[in-house]
Amino acid sequence: MALNKLKFNSINVTPAASEAIRFNSSANGLETASAGGSLVKIASTTASSSASVSFTSGITSTYKEYIFFFNNIHPQTDDVGFMFNLSIDSGSNYNVTKTTTYFNAFHNEGGNTTSLQYSDSYDLAQSTGNQYLANDSVGDDSDQCASGFLHLFNPSSTTFVKHFIARVNHTHEAQFTVDQYIAGYGNTTSAIDAVRFSMESGNIDSGTITMYGVL
Repeated sequence: MALNKLKFNSINVTPAASEAIRFNSSANGLETASAGGSLVKIASTTASSSASVSFTSGITSTYKEYIFFFNNIHPQTDDVGFMFNLSIDSGSNYNVTKTTTYFNAFHNEGGNTTSLQYSDSYDLAQSTGNQYLANDSVGDDSDQCASGFLHLFNPSSTTFVKHFIARVNHTHEAQFTVDQYIAGYGNTTSAIDAVRFSMESGNIDSGTITMYGVL
């Protein structure tokens, strides 16, 4: 098979950071452009005895995907869940209808108790309530916390429902590690423009949540 040759003047590949080579819009030459997949930090909040952490700006049509990273989320109250909800009115209400799935694996420090299970008590079926990210057993010992991430896809769409996936690990109040997998969708064609994180009860004693847009 013969190789097609490009004319020298059809190549525009000036090196630039975080860019890749692709065909141009006419498909008759090469150019440099964004490599895609880059994370752009938009906002970060460090909780300090906070009732909740909310992101009420920065969620726009600029990005088709947003990722929230939560690090060392420590509750003031023992044996509680870490949760989130969505808003279509800039945070005036967090009550988007959601359908979700939830399963987890756990293993204790003694090495004698393990499980992998679907947990229907933590999923939602057309509910406007908060969705669990870490189930209701996050410990409040000084070394216990929850960490993980939430992906929210195309929140500004006015055509499709709003899909999300999450994975979280937390230290159980009874000395277990609990690995959780959550997925679902906000059943609305209105644009999602705010996200709130909170504990099932009590405040978020400490921890950082950072929001990124994905190019």
